[in-house]
Amino acid sequence: MDIAEAKDHLPELIAEAVSGEEVVITQNNQPVVKLVLVPQVKRRRQAGSAKGLVTISDDFDEPLEDFREYIT
Repeated sequence: MDIAEAKDHLPELIAEAVSGEEVVITQNNQPVVKLVLVPQVKRRRQAGSAKGLVTISDDFDEPLEDFREYIT
């Protein structure tokens, strides 16, 4: 699509890019701009962000009742 035409259809072109299509804009029949969706930026992990979400019971390391006969 030529720049002059793209000026009149910019909202539609942006919608196409958001839906995953690559939109190439030309000038003098040469590609000059490509509209693409910007990928989501992954947030950096933060130490301690899950604090309090996981708990371990007091008997966590005790043998399971079903296996007691094999242990003694």
